[in-house]
Amino acid sequence: SLARPGGAVETDRLPSDVRDRAMDAVDHFGGRVTIGDVASRAGLQVDQAERALQALAADTGGFLEVSGEGEVLYVFPKDYRAKLAGKSFRMRVEPLVNKAKEVGAYVVRVSFGTALVASIVLVYTTIIAIISSSSDEDNRGRRRRSYGSTIFLPTDLFWYLDAGSSRRRRVENENMNFIESVFSFVFGDGDPNDGLEERRWKMIGQYISSNGGVVTAEELAPYLDVPAPSELKDDESFILPVLLRFQGHPEVDEQGNILYRFPSLQRTASSKGGGSREYVGTKWSAMFSGVEKFMEEKPWEFSKANASERAMVAGLGGLNLFGVIILGNLLKQMTVTPGGLISFAAQLFPLLQIYAGSFFAIPLFRWFLLRKTNDDISRRNKAREERAQELVLPEPSLRRKLLSARDMAQRKVITPEEIVYTTEKDVLDQEYEVKEWERRFKKL
Repeated sequence: SLARPGGAVETDRLPSDVRDRAMDAVDHFGGRVTIGDVASRAGLQVDQAERALQALAADTGGFLEVSGEGEVLYVFPKDYRAKLAGKSFRMRVEPLVNKAKEVGAYVVRVSFGTALVASIVLVYTTIIAIISSSSDEDNRGRRRRSYGSTIFLPTDLFWYLDAGSSRRRRVENENMNFIESVFSFVFGDGDPNDGLEERRWKMIGQYISSNGGVVTAEELAPYLDVPAPSELKDDESFILPVLLRFQGHPEVDEQGNILYRFPSLQRTASSKGGGSREYVGTKWSAMFSGVEKFMEEKPWEFSKANASERAMVAGLGGLNLFGVIILGNLLKQMTVTPGGLISFAAQLFPLLQIYAGSFFAIPLFRWFLLRKTNDDISRRNKAREERAQELVLPEPSLRRKLLSARDMAQRKVITPEEIVYTTEKDVLDQEYEVKEWERRFKKL
């Protein structure tokens, strides 16, 4: 499995997030890991972690170590990242692609905001042109004197934007300028829980590993989407995805409690996070300061722009919509074929209508959708928090169940002294280790 037919870069066949998460886990444990270490730390499926380690070892000169009990470890050189980057064209190109995506996203945000300014300028300039073309010079002068306070000129718009520079500076403190706030008002700012599943599985994997690979369903409930304790309290079907991902299986203790064992997460090459969990309740909860007590989702925001900027964007959007309505009526009343600017605006008028209408239709739809979404998020957070609170002050039956899980925990740290074979050395150089391994095997 470590061979590379034709010199292919095996790591390039992995999804980028799987590769990066596996490499972060390898770095965390100092370059010497088991499959369970990577699976628990990175929140990867066990088979995903194994494939990632095999590919990384093949491409970076990593080697295997085998303990006397048959556990396999992967060991990587300190410069394995540099070696991989030197071989993988994909890894060298990915930063440029990601940067291009960021620039493209920024251009889209800025373009949408710029389109609002351009639409207002075009609409009101065309309105003035139509009115001017239907009157003589004297009437045009009287109209400007009579209605100058109500007609919006393009120069007024730019003056207004400049006058609002102090408000824009406040938004820039949030890394958002006024033009970007237009996009934020209409489409929002993206999912605040991006990467939630990755974070969920990392927390679950680290929790199981730190508890010696044996846990109860109640312990994992605060990290999953579960009903409140008052609803379906005895239903543990929510644990099935965890069993599939980390190759766990249920066991029944002497008291008839169902516990869940994860053998792959019981073997580790690092002593980090070791120590037995002798307590439950408040003392037991305090021992897990490095692991969050429950997974909390963030509510969606309508827009990250501040209130004054949202008001300014809504005002300009309303001004644009009003101008489009007026322009549509003027175009219908025209009896001669327009030319120049008026003809250009007439051709773009359907797009101007769509832009002006969607400017408020999309935010209105998002507002109703976010209310329901945030209600669901609040309900899930409350259920997970209540489940976590049960572990802080467990009832007697749950306390006995947790203690039973701690008694059945078996966290095996594989030390260098236990290694009997390694692919780093030639087989002939390991004759003594092979004989020692055979002796132990016969003894077993």
